Amino acid sequence: MYKAVRARLRALVCGMRSARRDAGMVTSEYAMGLVAAVGFAVLLYQVVTSEAVTAQLHDMVKRALSAGM
Repeated sequence: MYKAVRARLRALVCGMRSARRDAGMVTSEYAMGLVAAVGFAVLLYQVVTSEAVTAQLHDMVKRALSAGM
């Protein structure tokens, strides 16, 4: 039984070591993820600052501030 436990523990440790080597993104994946995030942020900024959305946000804030308690 001791040998079986030891073999299982060794397999787990080796598995953890190999998982650690592939745990993160490589530089090219990181760069592509960063470019995609920046592109999404620019798109979101343009949508939020558009006239239609700005007008709706102003209207929503005015209604919230003028609401009676």
